[in-house]
Amino acid sequence: MQASHLAQLLIHGLLVACIPLSMVWMSADPFKYRKLVWIIAFFTFDLIVFGGFTRLTDSGLGCPDWPGCYGLANPFLAHEHIAAAEELMPTGPVTVAKAWIEMIHRYLAMGIGVLIMALMITSWVQWRRTGLRAFQPLLPTVLFLWVCVQGAFGAWTVTLKLQPVIVTLHLLFGVTLLALVVWLGGREDNLLKPQPPLGDTAVLRRLRPLAWLSAAVLLLQLALGGWVSTNYATLACSDFPLCNGQVFPEMDFEHGFTLWRELGKTAAGHYLPFSALTAIHWVHRNFAAVVVLVLGYTAWRAWRVPGLHKTARNLVLVLAAQAITGIATVFFSFPLALAVLHNAGAAGLVLLVTMLNYKVQYQLDPVPQGARRSPVPASHP
Repeated sequence: MQASHLAQLLIHGLLVACIPLSMVWMSADPFKYRKLVWIIAFFTFDLIVFGGFTRLTDSGLGCPDWPGCYGLANPFLAHEHIAAAEELMPTGPVTVAKAWIEMIHRYLAMGIGVLIMALMITSWVQWRRTGLRAFQPLLPTVLFLWVCVQGAFGAWTVTLKLQPVIVTLHLLFGVTLLALVVWLGGREDNLLKPQPPLGDTAVLRRLRPLAWLSAAVLLLQLALGGWVSTNYATLACSDFPLCNGQVFPEMDFEHGFTLWRELGKTAAGHYLPFSALTAIHWVHRNFAAVVVLVLGYTAWRAWRVPGLHKTARNLVLVLAAQAITGIATVFFSFPLALAVLHNAGAAGLVLLVTMLNYKVQYQLDPVPQGARRSPVPASHP
């Protein structure tokens, strides 16, 4: 990619970041650093949902190179190449619409990278200037490094032609980025306005391992869901609660869960059998019952703690909606809108489980009193 086109691409990312940065700078909120954290969380959530839309519309190779589109900064400039590819394969991976979907996803990702870079720089500058706990730069620096790794997996997603394990890891790194930003947002909220005691410390100590277990179970289910999506196994079971009319249909776990292989192929290079796709779908579907039980029980326990009631209620609502959209996706033969909602529900669960964990952790290991001053000078984002 030529330097001039790369510079244009970077300008696109800067322009995307300028909108939320302007919102933060012009905001009347005196705690602009905290506001920037939550805006990053909002855009990261949106990016995950739009990334799901990109995958579900089969637009991951809409521009078959990286970081640009046929070496150019946007699909307008690459229109001739895209049109030629679309003429050869009208329903293939490269079309005008798919190219724009893929590049918009990349622009959003670059914008978030710029926002996180601004957050990290601000944290280091203000930490050295004020020493306030709100500006501790460790987590913002981890976020910056994490988004760089996420960008590398985004590039490998394209260059390795949607290899399932790479695409699944790209998803997992994305939801982990969301969890890290939400954790940082929780810290900023509590430094700005310390929460009163939520309840009996003994109750919270019993709740903490459940909250961590919920996070681990959810992460595993996200990996299984990503594996279903990246292998295009959503409709491998055409009914519910049975799978193709059977409790235990014919399944090929060996080929289905071989990680390092091409899309649609076995490790030996043969076409992936349908029974392997069935195994992938069946495991994700049945592990969902474990997720509902674990997260539901955790939410029930948290519901009884007054300060966690709202978080627990929202967790139950999103968990129920996630189960409904998952089942409806099978019943209605994979409509795009429901599939995107299912992806959004997964990101919503990550947000809520992270907040639940932070609130419990904060109560058990509170911020020292000396660190609970007004965390952000009004003149800084």
